[in-house]
Amino acid sequence: MGGPLVGRAVRGESTGCWRLLLVVVIGLGLGGCGSAEEERAANTADETLFVSRALTPPNSFTAGVEGPAVDAAGNLYAVNYARSQTIGQVTPEGEMSVFVELPDSSIGNGIRFNSAGTMLVADYVGHNVLQVDMDTRAVRVLAHEPRMNQPNDLAIGADDRVYASDPNWSASTGQLWRVDPDGSTTRLEADMGTTNGIEVAPDGQTLYVGESVQRTIWAYDLSDDGQISNKRRFIDFPDFGLDGMRADIEGNLYITRHGKGTVVKVAPDGEVLREIELAGENPTNIAFGGPDGRTAYVTVADQGNIETFRVNQPGRGWQMAQERAE
Repeated sequence: MGGPLVGRAVRGESTGCWRLLLVVVIGLGLGGCGSAEEERAANTADETLFVSRALTPPNSFTAGVEGPAVDAAGNLYAVNYARSQTIGQVTPEGEMSVFVELPDSSIGNGIRFNSAGTMLVADYVGHNVLQVDMDTRAVRVLAHEPRMNQPNDLAIGADDRVYASDPNWSASTGQLWRVDPDGSTTRLEADMGTTNGIEVAPDGQTLYVGESVQRTIWAYDLSDDGQISNKRRFIDFPDFGLDGMRADIEGNLYITRHGKGTVVKVAPDGEVLREIELAGENPTNIAFGGPDGRTAYVTVADQGNIETFRVNQPGRGWQMAQERAE
């Protein structure tokens, strides 16, 4: 990695929010094993790409920090801000606050937005997928499925069908679910490894599912009605774990490597393009946002914070949010 970023948080006197003042010392190194084309693009750009820095202060979130997701206005959301059972918001201006408290014993994990801009949250304690109204902040259950171990990460198609990973950590097994817009649930596959990160390709025709303990990502053909077929091994990793992942608009996957402290960028054909080093060792998930969709946000458990770096292509989720807002 290159040089560090120095950041400090200043608490607003009247709002009770934290405003982040970030002072950047630009790094020169670009870690990882990027392709020659990517290296040229990074070296000739007007900004430094693929160099991570802290966005929020250490321990601003708990060790359960996850999510994350960005709305059409550019606000970033992640679970367990300041304390468990919350969803935190970080505005484009850097103000941090509790956006919503989850009811009962619910604790969130993955977050996504549907075509109406409604927030969807995997509630792993309640075996639910929750809905959060962004205007009223009211929380209700979209889907409850007692057969789930613990819904973990979420992916969403252009048709608003949600795909949920469902690990059983103690048994190193997992399941894969579909949740339709009416809240009905369908188990797509049982007897998997420890299912975790999950994503839909930009063309909506491929579903990727990661198994953390087994260090494998599978690809499936995804039909127009949400059925899966043609399961095939996409990539295996020789060491460490893997957690959440997101795609950019070109179909490249950004995969968080839990325990290794990196995010690996993998092309649609399975070629590893580069590996981005983080300050923390245990990244849990990633999302894209910023004014052009080329800012990556990574939740980091051991730091209790969010790191960020710039990339060369917008994220798929950001593009979907912009299209919905138009």
